[in-house]
Amino acid sequence: MRLRILRPAFDDLAEGRRFYDDQNQGVGTYFFDSVFSDIDSLILYGGKHSMRFGFYRMVATRFPYLVFYKIDVDTVIVFRILPGRRDPNWIRAALRIPGKKKGG
Repeated sequence: MRLRILRPAFDDLAEGRRFYDDQNQGVGTYFFDSVFSDIDSLILYGGKHSMRFGFYRMVATRFPYLVFYKIDVDTVIVFRILPGRRDPNWIRAALRIPGKKKGG
């Protein structure tokens, strides 16, 4: 499988990195490396996770983050990487794909 990470997911990683660096310098880099390692594992394990909100959802190993992805033929597409402790309604709203209209 191939891996494709969309811009909103990269933005989520950058935001998480800033958050953890604000807590303690260097933890942001550890966060980034850890979550990116989890994402790399999707090349082998993509599609094996449970579905939530129409996406596969992988729980990150070392941080309370959720990786939401879909599979298109032979490509894992990572849409968002969101804090797992947020309200489920917030997560659902964050997963809305920009540009799609309701009922259309």
